[in-house]
Amino acid sequence: MPLTELARFDEIVDVRTPLEFAEDHIPGALNAPVLSNEERVIVGTMYKQSPFEATRHGAALVARNIAHHLDTTFADRPRNWRPLIYCWRGGKRSGSMTNVFNMIGWQARQLDGGYKTYRRAVVEKLATWPRRFAYIALVGHTGTGKTRLLHALRDVGAQVLDLEGLACHRGSLLGAWPGRPQPSQKAFDSALVGALAQFHPAQPVFVESESRRIGAITLPDALLERFHQGACVEIRAALDERVAFLLEDYGHLLDDPAGFKRQLSLLIGLHSRAQIMHWQQLIDERARGELLHQLLERHYDPAYQRSSRQHFSQLAHAQHFTFRPSAGDTVSQAKALLAQLSVTTGEATAMHAPT
Repeated sequence: MPLTELARFDEIVDVRTPLEFAEDHIPGALNAPVLSNEERVIVGTMYKQSPFEATRHGAALVARNIAHHLDTTFADRPRNWRPLIYCWRGGKRSGSMTNVFNMIGWQARQLDGGYKTYRRAVVEKLATWPRRFAYIALVGHTGTGKTRLLHALRDVGAQVLDLEGLACHRGSLLGAWPGRPQPSQKAFDSALVGALAQFHPAQPVFVESESRRIGAITLPDALLERFHQGACVEIRAALDERVAFLLEDYGHLLDDPAGFKRQLSLLIGLHSRAQIMHWQQLIDERARGELLHQLLERHYDPAYQRSSRQHFSQLAHAQHFTFRPSAGDTVSQAKALLAQLSVTTGEATAMHAPT
């Protein structure tokens, strides 16, 4: 089933366990497990001893769980409801719920091949869809506010691919989001396909400069190759403005001195132990501005120079744009950038990417 056909159903129901669902699922799907995490382990263990007993016990569990969902989760669904139901590979779990729903009178359909079919389609899309678009990469030193500018561009109607938002990570060693773990690779891939599906190929897609990995997430080759070879805009900001912005944007690190010092210790090897100890001393002294100045000048800026020259083939031809990341007029600045690039914006068409 093509991914574009999923929208034909009123609801998508994932009957796998909560753990399977948490790793990845079809975007927008509702989790209504017919076996709990523990029940699936029990049935699987029993199956090794006696397939018949495991099947009989599993059927009883599935029947009770479906009955519970009918009394709770699906109690208010209308008579003409059309759900798509899937499990791991389109087997007994989704088949059982589909049969019961159809006996009730709902127009339920089982996804052939289950989640494995969906996952295969996602992988195939990631190998082709990214090449359908023209990208404009925002490159620039740490602290120039590239992400903030990216969000402002989205606010004024430009097509924006926020990879760090999808990955829940800023991309650097110190880039973990406070209190938010990264998604699994599979969940990121699903979210990326969903984002690409919203874009119109006639309009450019703005993206922030990234290398192959964003934290624990790996970007697909087709996307990397495409936007690394595309047009660039080098975002610039004064050093003092960058420090002021980072004091705001990385405040969670500065408010956790012990954690920040542990993170800095990971830079040993890239910098001398004496340098790291000096930076850790600045944390103890609460010399935040001085610490960020030194981190930018001695770590992040040299790393940017090496990485950007290596990855972005059109960097020498990049246009330059001065951005004030802490100013209150980021939307106006985004409009100015679009005017400088002569880029017009329009409504993105959902599911417009080619199948």
